[in-house]
Amino acid sequence: MKHTEFLRIGGGAGFSDDRIPPAVELAELGEIDYLVFECLAERTIAREQQTKLQNPSKGYTPRLQERMAAVLPACVANQIRIVTNMGAANPESAALETRKLAKELGLGDVSCAVVTGDDVTELVRAHPELEIMENGLPVESLLPQMIASNAYLGADVIVKALETDAQIIITGRVADPSLFLAPMMHEFKWSYDDLQRIAAGTVCGHLLECGAQVSGGNFADPGKKEVDRLSELGNPFADVASTGSFSISKVAGSGGLVSLATVKEQLLYELHDPSHYITPDCVLDVTDLELIQLAKDRVQVLSARGKPRTPNYKVTVGYDDGYIGEGQISYAGPNALDRAKWGAQIVQDRLKQRGFSYSEFRVDYIGMSSLHGLPDNRVEPYEVRLRLVVRTPNKIAAQAVGFECRALHLNGPTGAGGGIDPLVKPVLAVQSVLIPRHWIDSQIQVRRMG
Repeated sequence: MKHTEFLRIGGGAGFSDDRIPPAVELAELGEIDYLVFECLAERTIAREQQTKLQNPSKGYTPRLQERMAAVLPACVANQIRIVTNMGAANPESAALETRKLAKELGLGDVSCAVVTGDDVTELVRAHPELEIMENGLPVESLLPQMIASNAYLGADVIVKALETDAQIIITGRVADPSLFLAPMMHEFKWSYDDLQRIAAGTVCGHLLECGAQVSGGNFADPGKKEVDRLSELGNPFADVASTGSFSISKVAGSGGLVSLATVKEQLLYELHDPSHYITPDCVLDVTDLELIQLAKDRVQVLSARGKPRTPNYKVTVGYDDGYIGEGQISYAGPNALDRAKWGAQIVQDRLKQRGFSYSEFRVDYIGMSSLHGLPDNRVEPYEVRLRLVVRTPNKIAAQAVGFECRALHLNGPTGAGGGIDPLVKPVLAVQSVLIPRHWIDSQIQVRRMG
């Protein structure tokens, strides 16, 4: 640790395609002890499981090499440890690629510890009676289409990896806040009996997990919520004391804003029940948090509360769910909206004439109705973008909607233009189940690459 009075943890990324320079800035100028990259969304790991099936050496986050190449020189020079879930479906290969890259950069044999055990696909297959959380049906109904199932592991397995002294920890699916909580547990020797400290570390992780979202990104609104230099946003870091108190800030001189408002917005992000937010490490209660603006771009957070962790892990079940077909076309000038409506009706008639049916059929007039439906009192637009989207298990039926949209150029209302090529893409859906924590304890492996 560089600091004796606190631990400084930087948020390197909030999603797989996040900007890379802010993480470099943290590594070079932030005086951080740990740099954490959170790069897995709910569907991402199932997508990478598909990639791994096609190529057993792949299945990690596609931008792993680019991100690591950018930050490794500064992290090695400044003795910054990296924790990341960029391993996705294949953390072992991610570690091999990272070590290979470090050697190519002249950094020597950088050690990586790999956290495995989150892939519970075969365990779910063996228990078809597990109940799907979203609809109450047995998971057996998804098994024929299932790609993979991954459990949200907690901070404890990452702590085991940190105990190897490896500089880089690469995981698959773990809960987002757990990536940040683990360094605190390791450095301060917190146990799960230190419940309020675990709760505080979980709050801290939740605030950092979305990267620049707590330092002004996805917050700014011109004339209402001004943020300086959005094109140069700085990623956040946290200074954490052994007591669990912490503050959120960013590198001095970087763009963005850390304020009571940005922290509150990120705090409530995805928190379905602020008094009972379930994570693998605790059940979090943020209703009595105290936030203090200590200085410009620095907010202190106090008084987190938590209850003991539940006996279960949440598991994301990724499965194939048919196809989405899409077509778009534009109308401009007087009466544009009515012409777009007419075009939509023609496409629907044509699809019915060709014998196609769909489980879902959506018609949007982008700029008018795509978010909230058509308003009762509307001003007629001068231009409208018509979008028709279908969902079906039939790939040919999915392709047909885009074809019929393109055909409107010469077979529909006047003034059509600006269409797109027919778009068809497979649907990768997710549902959730709970499994007892003790079912997969014996399957968790932490091994050092080196």
